[in-house]
Amino acid sequence: MLNTNTISDRQRGRPREFNPDQAIERAMQIFWTKGYQGTSLPDLMGATKLSRGSLYAAFGDKHGLFLLALDRYISQALERLDEELASGRNALQGLKTCMDGYVARTDGAAGQRGCLVVATAMELAAWDPETSQRIAHFFGAMESRLKKALTRAQEEGSLAKGVNPAATAHMLVCFLEGLRVVRKVEVKPQRARAAVQALITGLVA
Repeated sequence: MLNTNTISDRQRGRPREFNPDQAIERAMQIFWTKGYQGTSLPDLMGATKLSRGSLYAAFGDKHGLFLLALDRYISQALERLDEELASGRNALQGLKTCMDGYVARTDGAAGQRGCLVVATAMELAAWDPETSQRIAHFFGAMESRLKKALTRAQEEGSLAKGVNPAATAHMLVCFLEGLRVVRKVEVKPQRARAAVQALITGLVA
């Protein structure tokens, strides 16, 4: 007996074992590499292995798929940030691990892509409210996590006198995301590491 579900899927151009999460991950990689405007529908069809009709049926349109891809990127970034901040023996060590992680992610070919959130902010945020809202949420969530870590470090007696956790958290967001931009053209990773070390030195008691 023929599997009518399989026939129906094939008629729609959808792979037999269609995995939405996998398709979003693949689309995210394309958007991250080429940008929103630079990514064509054929690019997305090739990456997701979906036909035009199936892609629209599953995700609505290019913009809808992009928002899902951006949501995925943000979720992964915040999850990684949580892991790094919690990885040290104390709050200050967790902060250093976080900053070292940002430096590591700027190395090599992968680092040349920069940050999808920052690239999207420059490309779309001024005219796309849905994208702008997501970017603001990400920066706010990042700043909140860093503020909590800095507050713990202050309570542990690790921060220098006069360090304000709230203001410093905002500064760190600007520093870390700015680092992703600078490293797209700065080829010497030791300069980024030196900048992180200088920042840490200024924070410690």
